[in-house]
Amino acid sequence: MDRGTERETPPGRGAGDDVVLEHTAAGRVPLAVILVDRAGLVSHWSRGARRLFGVTKEEAIGQTAVDLLPVSGALPDDEDTGSQGVFAHYDGLGPDLESSLDGRLSYPAAGRARLTVPERDRVDVLWWAYPLVGPGQERLLVLAADAGGLRQDLPGTDGAFERIAPGFALHTDFPGADELARRLPEILPSMSVGESARIVGQVLELGYPVLEFSQNERVPVTPDWGVARRAERRARRERAALAAAEGFPLPDDAADEGEDLEYVAVRERLEFLNEVSGRIGTSLDLAQTIIEVSKAVVPKFTDVAGTYLREQVVAGEGFPDGVPDTTTMWHRVALEHTDEPGRWDDVVPVGEAMPFPAHTPFFQCMTSGDPVLVPRISEQMGHMIASQFEKRDIRPLITGRSMLVVPLKARNVVLGFMILLRHPERVEFNDMDRVTGAELAARAGLVLDNARMYTYQESVAETLQDSMLPHIPPRMAGCDIATRYLPGTLLGRVGGDWFDSVKLPGARTALVVGDVMGHGLNSAAMMGQLRTAVQTMAAMDLPPAQLLRNLDDLAQRLGDSYLATCLYVVYDPIAGELHLANAGHIPPVIVHAGDGRSELLDLPTGAPIGVGGVPFEAIRVRVEPGDRLVMCTDGLVEVRGEDIGVGLATLSESAAHPAASMDDACDTIIRSLNTRGGRKDDVALLMARLNGIEPDDVAEWRLTLDPAEAGRARAAVGEQLHEWGLARLADTTALLAGELVTNAVRHSRGRGITLRLVRGDTLLCEVDDDDPTLPSLLAAGPDAEFGRGLHVVGVLAREWGASRTTTGKTVWFELTLPRR
Repeated sequence: MDRGTERETPPGRGAGDDVVLEHTAAGRVPLAVILVDRAGLVSHWSRGARRLFGVTKEEAIGQTAVDLLPVSGALPDDEDTGSQGVFAHYDGLGPDLESSLDGRLSYPAAGRARLTVPERDRVDVLWWAYPLVGPGQERLLVLAADAGGLRQDLPGTDGAFERIAPGFALHTDFPGADELARRLPEILPSMSVGESARIVGQVLELGYPVLEFSQNERVPVTPDWGVARRAERRARRERAALAAAEGFPLPDDAADEGEDLEYVAVRERLEFLNEVSGRIGTSLDLAQTIIEVSKAVVPKFTDVAGTYLREQVVAGEGFPDGVPDTTTMWHRVALEHTDEPGRWDDVVPVGEAMPFPAHTPFFQCMTSGDPVLVPRISEQMGHMIASQFEKRDIRPLITGRSMLVVPLKARNVVLGFMILLRHPERVEFNDMDRVTGAELAARAGLVLDNARMYTYQESVAETLQDSMLPHIPPRMAGCDIATRYLPGTLLGRVGGDWFDSVKLPGARTALVVGDVMGHGLNSAAMMGQLRTAVQTMAAMDLPPAQLLRNLDDLAQRLGDSYLATCLYVVYDPIAGELHLANAGHIPPVIVHAGDGRSELLDLPTGAPIGVGGVPFEAIRVRVEPGDRLVMCTDGLVEVRGEDIGVGLATLSESAAHPAASMDDACDTIIRSLNTRGGRKDDVALLMARLNGIEPDDVAEWRLTLDPAEAGRARAAVGEQLHEWGLARLADTTALLAGELVTNAVRHSRGRGITLRLVRGDTLLCEVDDDDPTLPSLLAAGPDAEFGRGLHVVGVLAREWGASRTTTGKTVWFELTLPRR
């Protein structure tokens, strides 16, 4: 027989769990199929194994494989009865069968062995061993055939056995199928139990592994099938080349043409699915992912692809609840087609939202979660579908086309569906297309859900970040403030950078910039705690160095998991002075108004908050009206692989650039530093223009503890406001100042009282005393002797408050200046 006529077969046909070798001349030769678990015990024993070795399944299961298949070694050449050297190629592939059974194989191998078999003496066996990968119990798949039977049934095969490899029969009765189907969803999270049962059925029936369904996953009980497939393709090429060289026609494969076509079709589908998987999910952006999914299937699989998503998914909300119904709104988020441009745009525009009636195939798909196949859309169905489109006739676009509706699911919840249509002249969708479409939709659903989750988490993170960052007023006493926050490029976009400003007694303002090291929700939570602590301690008017000392102690009590840097600055617009302390933060920049020169302040660095036991130092810096203070976190100036000094120099240079406004000045700094590549961290930027307060805009009086001082205070305030040209505010200010002085006289411990008026963007009135107890509003009845004063202040003042100081407390109120 010509060597070009023998062949190995893709999935063969057989009954039960029989696996066969096929040959064009002699038909099939049964194979024994044996599974060996990790303990070396037989876990599966096929009917072919019973026939070949004379041992029943009941006797074999649970026995030691080496004992059950005693090996006498490969046949010597002189016993090969005319087939000298026939099996030499297989013997050279790897260890003998005993080594395979003992688990010393890590790769597929094959060979020839002679086994002692009851009632048959010795049997000459061809064997193939496939090590199994994954967490399953099975370790080795062993296939064996009677070599004597092969010689008897396949005459003229001398020297040809080295190219024979087993093909797997249809409907293989594999005992682990149910277990494998149950475990697949644990390994491939996008897969439902129903889908896994379908895939396992295809594995066993068509002979291709689950491994080809996912390029990145390995599943249990999956041998290295690629070896057999490469051998098959190589053998076919050799047959064709040999036949052509000797002038013979190609081997007659007509009997198996249908089976080969089926194999080719399955392979093409898998290649298509792998191609689609490679093209979708390149981005976590939901809109981009939707476009990728639509473009991936047109025109190779379909001519029109419309994608619909549930309203909650499009809105970036949480996972949609409940089963869709006729009230569920579906948004058309993408439409890809091969028709002439614009044909679909007016009839089914992207962005439209609509519900779907219960009698439509779309409703059936989204409620059942299964694909719906319509081989051809009839005129009646076309009219039914078109009835939901008001004043638009969609029938010419869909009638006569083949339609497949596939659900986009994740975690057994339908997120949306795709409507796939083929031109009337194209072959209509079939059951294999339904399976392919379902697998395509499963992959697309997982990718869309990942993008949806990312979009949702990003929205939550941004909301959290926005809620934790303060909304700083653009004008404080004696200064204008502008801020910027840029989220990092890391996943989640949540960081620990923050800025803040706190109103202090004496028309002063505390300016803060800090950075918790790390990213994520934990860092953001730590930032929130530290920011709240800074606000609380700043309201107590603690000196900057003492405030950082207390903040470090607090961080130690919260835990040693996080460190933070912090720059704390107190601006006194009356004295024209900055009081600064630094805890491991980058220094600020001062831009001098006189000559436009920028200066990087030289501060004692200090240790980050959370280190513990390190002293902090504070310095004072004189500033002039119009100077600008620039504070930022290191995410703005630090780039991986670059010295931070380069970023600080760029910060100083860009801060000195003339700008029409504070916002423009911030934007100039961001553009100068944010265009450099490599920035991953978030950025906090605070800029303050230090306008100062002129001495003529400040009036101060020292008062005694005499109750008559309230009258003196009212008179002095009224006189000063007339002098400032604020006579319209004189009566109200005098009334409220008298109330505060009256309370201070009542509660002061004897060190005197200070009354201060500051004219700035508002009119500020402050009263200092030496009692640390903060006032509170009381329920004051008609006959109450006390408590009405603060109620009057609360009603008439624009804003009022109280804060502790190192010597007592300050109670203040503000009034809006009249327009000039």
